[in-house]
Amino acid sequence: MVRASTDKSGGYALPVFPFKRPPELDGRHRRYRVVVIGAGLAGLTAAVDLAQHGIDVVVLDEDNTVGVRGASSRGICYAQRSLEIFARLGIAQRVLAKGVTWSVTKVLSGEKVLYEYDLARTHTSLQPPFVNLQQFYIEWFLADRFEELNTGEIRWSSRVTGVAAHDDHTVLDVTTPEGDYRLEADWVLDAEGAGSFVRETLGLQVSGERTPDRWCITDVRVSAPLPHERWTWVDAPFNEGRGVWQHLMADDVWRLDFQMDEHCDPAEVSRTEVAEARVRKMLGDVPFELVWVGPYFYRTQLLDSFRHRRILFLGDAAHVKSPFGARGGNSGIQDADNLVWKLALILRGEAGEALLATYDEERRAAAQTNIRVTQRSGRFMRPANEAEHVFRRAVLSLAGEHVFARGLLNTGRLCTPHDYRGMSAFGAPGEGVGASVPNVELNVRGETCSLMTLAARSHGRLMLFVDDACPDLEALRAALVALPVDVYVLGGDIAADEPARTHLCVPHAGAALIRPDSHLAAIVACADVTQVRAAVACALGQPTLEPERLA
Repeated sequence: MVRASTDKSGGYALPVFPFKRPPELDGRHRRYRVVVIGAGLAGLTAAVDLAQHGIDVVVLDEDNTVGVRGASSRGICYAQRSLEIFARLGIAQRVLAKGVTWSVTKVLSGEKVLYEYDLARTHTSLQPPFVNLQQFYIEWFLADRFEELNTGEIRWSSRVTGVAAHDDHTVLDVTTPEGDYRLEADWVLDAEGAGSFVRETLGLQVSGERTPDRWCITDVRVSAPLPHERWTWVDAPFNEGRGVWQHLMADDVWRLDFQMDEHCDPAEVSRTEVAEARVRKMLGDVPFELVWVGPYFYRTQLLDSFRHRRILFLGDAAHVKSPFGARGGNSGIQDADNLVWKLALILRGEAGEALLATYDEERRAAAQTNIRVTQRSGRFMRPANEAEHVFRRAVLSLAGEHVFARGLLNTGRLCTPHDYRGMSAFGAPGEGVGASVPNVELNVRGETCSLMTLAARSHGRLMLFVDDACPDLEALRAALVALPVDVYVLGGDIAADEPARTHLCVPHAGAALIRPDSHLAAIVACADVTQVRAAVACALGQPTLEPERLA
């Protein structure tokens, strides 16, 4: 990655990306296939994914660096599902090498541990349950990966200042340091964030609410060793009985989130002297270095539809929720994972535009769930009325001794993959259909690889795993040859050990259809050609399969 310099922003050294003069400023115009607005988590994940599909993409970002100036720490917890996506995109090893892996979470009241759980106990994926890493590093790795793929370009210092949406394309006005220009795109992915200019300019309807809860992030480098665990105080005695989170990130920096009084002055609580006093009260005589401080509040926000003509919304441009349980950035990453393979098939003429209806259906449902879950966590951490205070006091008093009460401790239900069970792309119900399949190790034709490796090689095609006891494999292969489906035979292409069969959900003499985003699309008890074709049609958003009409 070519960088002119680094910028010390809020205590972190961020890369500075040079502005490159676009051809439109010299009068050379063309219509692009895909333009992504916003080089944040969701936008860069989508851009890298598109580039891996060989789709030329232009990314527009109004800044010239990653992260947000003065708020560089931001999101820090990346869940197993996001790490699996990063594995498919080729940056997982960099994330793991730089970040801090953890699996133990504890909830405390005062000095007492009320609940402790190790997420590794039920873990099956090749990726760990969670990795903590400052958000700007993830964006930095994605930007580097995009350049490695050499398909498309990121246009830094390029702000969208106008938008016109048409049925078959979108026109964008772009302002740069060297002048303004107009750009046309077949498809636009809006990942600008919560204050999306495109969404606001088009007057699209959103619903939501602000909350009175106030927090202050304090990033510190601590000299003494602290446990590599997620600790949450519901009522920390060193924070006037309010909540506190404690996480270790990269560079030996601890992320401490302090819940503030709802009437606090954000400028006052984030002053260096005030922040240092708050940390000293928590850590005692332990030496520390203040790295960055930033106040925040949160709100909920949900776009009525994630598609407007040829514009698709993802990440905070589509939905905003509180940060409890790491459901913000991870959700945007999963939006991109859900969307891009569908758009890639459409651009290649292997699926019709009807497939995009499943993006809106599935990811809007995921956003609704995340908003509901985080709202409940917010009400537990800051009760809204006396009845909620009574409930919380009862839970805290009982949780230390009674298992049932520990399940009621709600300091943030940790991010998990959304289960699309019962939605339109998943056809007949079956055990696990709609759920995410963990990234398991597979032996494919003598090579040790993983489900995410196969997903990357599929380039957006569905993956059908068939038991070698299927009565007519050749007829099945022939029936799928013109469709975007890769067929793998357990006992042939893939070693049919019991763990592989169980994780891939393949029944004896049957088949399992898995989407490129690793969600189980269908289980066919007997790998009948008609049933398999029907499952493929459903996964592609088609009532029936007519390959010659998909384009």
